[in-house]
Amino acid sequence: MAVDTSKPLLEVRNMRVEFKIANRRQPFVAVRDVNFTIYEGETFGLVGESGSGKTTIGRAIIRINPLAAGEVLFRGERIDGKISAERDREVIQNIQMIFQDPMASLNERAKVDYIVSEGLINLKLYKDEEERQAKVNRALLDVGLLPEFSSRFPHEFSGGQRQRIGVARALIMEPRFIIADEPISALDVSIRAQVLNLLSDLQRERGLTYMIIAHDLSVMRFITDRIAVISKGVIVELAETEELFAYPIHPYTQALLSAVPSPDPQVEKAKKLLIYDPSQHHYDEDPPTWQEIRPHHFVMANAEEMATYQQRLKWS
Repeated sequence: MAVDTSKPLLEVRNMRVEFKIANRRQPFVAVRDVNFTIYEGETFGLVGESGSGKTTIGRAIIRINPLAAGEVLFRGERIDGKISAERDREVIQNIQMIFQDPMASLNERAKVDYIVSEGLINLKLYKDEEERQAKVNRALLDVGLLPEFSSRFPHEFSGGQRQRIGVARALIMEPRFIIADEPISALDVSIRAQVLNLLSDLQRERGLTYMIIAHDLSVMRFITDRIAVISKGVIVELAETEELFAYPIHPYTQALLSAVPSPDPQVEKAKKLLIYDPSQHHYDEDPPTWQEIRPHHFVMANAEEMATYQQRLKWS
């Protein structure tokens, strides 16, 4: 879909996240100088290998990970750091996260009824018990589960059903923005399409905005409008989804795309996997900067790399 850039919903500016490590004087920098904007109604993808920092960014947006520098704005107002109780309540209700592991993210000792409605209970978003139960039943039905499932425990469900419970827990808050962290990576292949279609249907019905975190570019092509590629805590490329697949610029993006399997066995057999080696890039005298190489297509590169990339595009 065409992204309406006149309606920014979430802005991340110069985000830096650090973690203190025992027996080390300097903290570990997990994310640095991250910038992007997510617009109302779009599905924004964040792609990278394990350990690249993509989940750290998602958790920083919902304020699980504090920022060492930078800021996060939601609807034009800062939500990082110390904020008022009223603003805190608004953020909790409007920004929800679907976590990667549908078993670890659910309280094994609690019934589905409490798990799904915990946010309502904490923020007192219902008039009486009858209304709370009605909202739980509605949320379960919205994700394809029966209301009577509310009396069961998480271990009584399959992986796909547990992930649907996680989606229901987010939806019941009636958020504007949902961060989905690897929402299908822990699921069987046969269940993945069901969850992706569910997310797409809910977006159309409710006008939701998503940030999907994943490492599988083939999945991201199916569901996202734009994709940002992250490597070692730095976003190296950002473009509309089809633009990124048609003109991958950064060598890390090309390496990720080369790993996407092809359904054609002959093509798969002839395919050459690309390896990205960041040690080959020397930036001591000419550090990379964020540059627009094609309309709305940005890449992290220095002057020498930009000249190489532009020449490659000319001949593609």
